[in-house]
Amino acid sequence: MSIKLDAIKNSKVLIGLYHYKVHHLAFWFVYHYMWWAIGIGSAKEAAYNIFFSPYNVKFLFYFIFQAAAVYFNLYYLIPKFLEKRKYFAYLSFFSLTILITVLIITSGYFVAAYVSDTTLTELFGEQTFVSLLKSGPLSSTLASMTLAMSIKLTKNWIKSQQQQQLLEKEKIETELKFLKSQFNPHFLFNTINSIFVLIHKNPDMASESLANFSDLMRYQLYECNEAKIPLEKEIDYLHNFINLGKLRLDQTVQVTTAIKDQMCGDWSIAPFILMPFVENAFKHVSQGVDQKNWIDIKLHHTENEIIFEITNSINSYDNYTTEDLMKNNGIGLKNVQRRLDLIYKDQYDLYIKKTDELYRVALKLKLNPHSVTSEDIITPITTLQS
Repeated sequence: MSIKLDAIKNSKVLIGLYHYKVHHLAFWFVYHYMWWAIGIGSAKEAAYNIFFSPYNVKFLFYFIFQAAAVYFNLYYLIPKFLEKRKYFAYLSFFSLTILITVLIITSGYFVAAYVSDTTLTELFGEQTFVSLLKSGPLSSTLASMTLAMSIKLTKNWIKSQQQQQLLEKEKIETELKFLKSQFNPHFLFNTINSIFVLIHKNPDMASESLANFSDLMRYQLYECNEAKIPLEKEIDYLHNFINLGKLRLDQTVQVTTAIKDQMCGDWSIAPFILMPFVENAFKHVSQGVDQKNWIDIKLHHTENEIIFEITNSINSYDNYTTEDLMKNNGIGLKNVQRRLDLIYKDQYDLYIKKTDELYRVALKLKLNPHSVTSEDIITPITTLQS
């Protein structure tokens, strides 16, 4: 069965590649045909020259090598040099590509004369290699490269605009769902009631908890309206949320944290990316008297990457699945993954593992100093095998 599925997938890939190439071949053929028709002044005569005259060799040289130069520039030179801001290297290789392409196309004139068993003068008039080099091949190659880059930049701009609109929509929906999940009577009353009880038992702790609660509300309402916020603020929020979350748990639950505050620096992060995993742990942690109940939260970094791990014990009789957790948790872990896909394309790894005894989430996230990326390649969540 798996062999058949693999064969179907491979055939779909081949069909996709086939259509992709045909699409581009058709574009370049029409492009060169139109130039010939405009230059000659007759669409019929241009078609005749391309298919039935010795000029078809010249056409093939333009058609093949200009397309090769364009794709070499778009898919190799630009990603390798221009996008990495290696401007001098890019301009050097770009100029070299144009020069080589022009030389090859110019040689096509001589090949056409050789194939047709005639002379260059008889076929193209009084021409020298230098005059040919300066005329059609150079101007046509520059035009092709410029056109292709314009199309590519336009497509990227349109995609970026669409992505930004989608990101804004996701951000608004996320904020609304977050406020709905957090600013509800159950959350507010439990937290306030816990602080009220502490006022009589431990006034100092009650005062500290009230300050945490105030900071939590301020953060949610005022400090996280940007696409990216300082990592320090997100970590402060996590501390406040964890401290308040402890008040709602009984004494049988042990909460341990290892969060390196000194790693913040100038790093920025999208708000509410880490919080749902903590909320999930406090919501589903076991609280049985006949077992160990615990939550373990770790956050550390390596260079420009943070590693966030959170593990909690669960009741052995709980039969919810990873899919249930993805759908039914606060703003939703599935919604968080969607935001990760939008904001941190190819810059994160998310692993989820559920056994009969524990639930574990591990997130590796690459951070950039005060930069925003929002492109939409959706990366499926990987569920670790238990």
